[in-house]
This record gives sequence, structure tokens and C-alpha cells, in this order.
Amino acid sequence: MTLRPAMLLAALALAGCTAADGGRAVAAPTPVKLGPDSPKKIVATVAMPGPGEAREPARERGWQLVWSDEFEGTAVDRTKWDFDRDCWGGGNNERQCYTDRTANAAVGGGLLTITARKERFTGPAQPAQLRPASGAVEKVTKDFTSARMVTRGKASWTYGRIEMRAKLPAGQGTWPAFWMLPEDKTYGPWAASGEIDILEAVNLGVPCASCPGSRENTILGTLHFGGQWPANAFNSTETKAVDVLDGFHTFGVVWAPGRIDWTYDGRVYATKRRGEWWSAASNSPDAPFDRAFHLILNLAVGGGLSEERGVTGVDETIWPQTMQVDWVRVWQCRPDGASGQSCQGDR
Repeated sequence: MTLRPAMLLAALALAGCTAADGGRAVAAPTPVKLGPDSPKKIVATVAMPGPGEAREPARERGWQLVWSDEFEGTAVDRTKWDFDRDCWGGGNNERQCYTDRTANAAVGGGLLTITARKERFTGPAQPAQLRPASGAVEKVTKDFTSARMVTRGKASWTYGRIEMRAKLPAGQGTWPAFWMLPEDKTYGPWAASGEIDILEAVNLGVPCASCPGSRENTILGTLHFGGQWPANAFNSTETKAVDVLDGFHTFGVVWAPGRIDWTYDGRVYATKRRGEWWSAASNSPDAPFDRAFHLILNLAVGGGLSEERGVTGVDETIWPQTMQVDWVRVWQCRPDGASGQSCQGDR
């Protein structure tokens, strides 16, 4: 989500789905080693695999649950989550102010509900990390509010299987996201220390002539890396999830040394390996994705990626819109003593 370029440009690298332990491979392209002279914007489009066509990590032995939020209480658990509170727009010209109000993020009935509302709101013009250490804080007023929840400072992980079961919003200008940022800027400011976008979707349900069912149903998984903006790069995969608006679905990644898989309802649809990302600050082939990252959940309104796709702009008539989350879970691979198909997968 951070400082996402306004338009995604199709480029030369493909990221495919690879079956584990005998399953049929949908695609297994040879990774193209990238570096500072490589294309800065790489986007692949892949088909969503069917049953038996790709790795299914949940069926593998050795996964140990290390963190979860089942949203079973009556309020957001502040021991697990914090809130970003600003009207910055994420560097994407998004139209919302993020708040910590229950009007924008509430827990009840076993669900977290993040609600984007059309309402005037005034708040800090910059996120906390960009504000001056002293003096007056610049304020700005925007026409929408929403919530951005983070585990920063409370929970972070290096490697694991990270999943969210959620029901996504629909309409032009909606931009739900489930993603990760580094806990520490080991390799430098964004995007030098990396970003892992587990799930992004924009404008779901709007008319789309090229989409199955003639409605927008694209989901994206993306890595941001390279150098500090504007010397950054990204490598993204898109796929059509035909039933994405039909209730709850599970979105996730399996992140291991030198490899990241993206999953939809338990099946891998995209894979990126070392050599398909790079770091301006390290010669390690796994950098920057070899450090601890924390989780982020948010629902943005508008912004470059959303407003330049679909029927363009923001539909002013569809609000409020919600992203409902059933649970968020993190497992780590502890394969010692495991038999059969292992969570270590195919490296």
C-alpha cells in the first residue's frame, strides 16, 4: 500500500504456482535475476489454480500457530493492535483520514468490521513518523474516514504462514489491503527495507469487460523492494478470483527463506523466489525479506491504484463500505518430527 505507483505496467517477469510433493504444477517459470538496472515495475497475470493444481500449505505437517486474533470480544484488542491516526493518504493520494474510533473499527459478533465512511474529518496531515519532533502539527480535512490497524511494536515475525479470512467491500474507490512492513528499517527508508502485500483489491464488483462474470474480481499480491523511493521497485502478480465477492475467503502468504507464496482459499496462485527481488543496501540474496515484519489491515478510499482502474475515480454514492475480518492467524514452520508432506515445502 505504501507509495504505490499510480499505474501498474506489464513487464517481462512471470510468477507461477508450483505444486508441492507430486501435485500438478500450473506454471514454473525460471526466475529472472533482478537488480538496480532491471525494470522497476513488474506485473504478471496468472490463472487461479483449481483443486489439486497447486500447493495447499494448510495440508502440510509441522505448522505451529504462534499468534492469532479471532475477534471474539467486544472491542479491538489493544494488546495486539494499534491504530495509525492521520489524514496523510498513504503517499497514494487516498481520500480518507484514518482514526481509532469505533465508527471506523469495531469488534462484535465474532468479527472485526473496518468501515469507510463519507464524512468530513480533520486530522494530522502526516503520519506520526514524518511529523516534526516539536511544534505545531499540520492538520488537513478530508471527506472520508476509515481505519488502519497495525501490530507494529506489538508483534512481528521473520517467516511464517500468515492468513486472513475476510469479506471484502465492493464499489469504485474501495481499496482493502492486508499487508506487512518491516519492524525496523534495517536497509533504509521505504521501500529499501521491503513491503509484502498479502492482499490488495480495488473496485471489486464494478463493470469489467475482461473479467469472468463481467465484474471486477482481480486480487493482487506484491513485493516492494530495491532502494529508497524513488529508486524503489516492485514485483506483482494479479489473478481473477471469480467468487471473491461471494462471502468470506482466506487470503495469505507462505514466507520462507528465499521464497514467498501467495494463497487464495488455501491454494498457492503465485510464487516469487530469491533473484526476483533485490536490495540496494545488501548483497544477501534474501534481503530485504529476511527481517521481522509486522501486519497491517486497512480499507482505503480512492488513491492512485483504485482511481485509475475500473470506471475511474470514486463513486460518491456507495458509502459506507466495510471489510469484515473473521480472523487473522500466523503460523511458523516447526517440522521436527513431522512425517508426510512438510511445511518446509519445495525450496
